Amino acid sequence: MNNSIGIIGMGWVGASVAISILNRGICKNLLVNDINQDIAEGEAMDLNHGSSFYPSAEVKPSSIEDMTGCDAVVITAGRGGTENETRLELLNDNIRIAKNISEKLEGFKGILIIVSNPVDVLTYYYQKFTGLPKHRVIGTGTFLDTARLRDMVGNKMNIEPESIHAYVVGEHGDSEVVLWSGATIGGKPIRQWDIWKPEYEVQIADQVRTAAYQIIKRKGATNHAIGLVTATLLKWILRNERRIVTVSTVQDGPFGLEDVAISLPSIVSSEGVEEIVEIHMNDEEKEKFIHSAEVLKKAVEEVRDV
Repeated sequence: MNNSIGIIGMGWVGASVAISILNRGICKNLLVNDINQDIAEGEAMDLNHGSSFYPSAEVKPSSIEDMTGCDAVVITAGRGGTENETRLELLNDNIRIAKNISEKLEGFKGILIIVSNPVDVLTYYYQKFTGLPKHRVIGTGTFLDTARLRDMVGNKMNIEPESIHAYVVGEHGDSEVVLWSGATIGGKPIRQWDIWKPEYEVQIADQVRTAAYQIIKRKGATNHAIGLVTATLLKWILRNERRIVTVSTVQDGPFGLEDVAISLPSIVSSEGVEEIVEIHMNDEEKEKFIHSAEVLKKAVEEVRDV
C-alpha cells in the first residue's frame, strides 16, 4: 500500500475527520473528494496551509476512482439529519448515494470505513454494492456511543473515562443497548460501587441515545467527536494494534444473527475486523439487542429495490 487515506464527502464531518487524521500523523497522503469539487479543493488548500503544525502529509483533491489504491477510504458523503429526523429516516437518499460511490470504487482492496448515517444499514449496503469481504467494510457504529457513555459515566462518578469499561451495542440509533450488567470501573462492577444509583442507568442511557439530536438542535450537525473516533479507528487499524472496539460489520453467526450489520465488540487490525467478541449480556439486554437487529433488518428490507 502507499500510506494513503481517502475521504469521500467534505462537509462538517469529512473536514473533522481530515483534521483529526492529520493531527495524528496517520498517513502521508490524504485524498479528499466532494460532489462539489470547489469544496474539496478549498479544504485541501486550507489543510495544506496548516502543514507546519501537523506531522508531514500532503492533502490533495481527488476523484473517487483515484482512491482505489488507498489503504483506507472513509465515507462521510450523504445528506445530514435534521433535528427531529431519525437516522433511519435518512435512508433512501443515502442509499442512492452509496450505490453511486460503490460503483466508482471498483478494484479497491483496502479498508472501507462508513461514517454516514444510518451507518448500520449503509455498512450493509456498501458491503453488498462493493463486493468487499465483510470484515473489510466497517461502520463506526456504536464506537461513538460507547465513548459518550464512558464520558457521561465518568462525569457522574468523577473518574476519567479511560478507567471505565462499558459498551453500547446494537444499532447506532434509537434501539441501541447499553450493557450495564458487564460495566466495570477499575475491574469492579459499576453496580457494586456505593455511589452508583440504579436511576443513573436510565438517565445516562437516554442521554447517550439522544446526544446527537441535542447537538444537532444546537449547532446543526455532529462532527468533532465522530472525527476523532474515525481517526482513532483508522490509526488502530493501519498500525495493526488489534484493539477491541464496538464497530458495525455484516454479522453472520454471533448471537444467531444472519446478514445484518450491527455493532458488537470487535478485534480490529490491519485485516479489518478479525474477530467478533460475543460479550456477556443478561437476558434483558440480549432481548433488546435482538430487537435492535430486527429493527435494522426491517430497514434493509424496506430499501431492497433501490
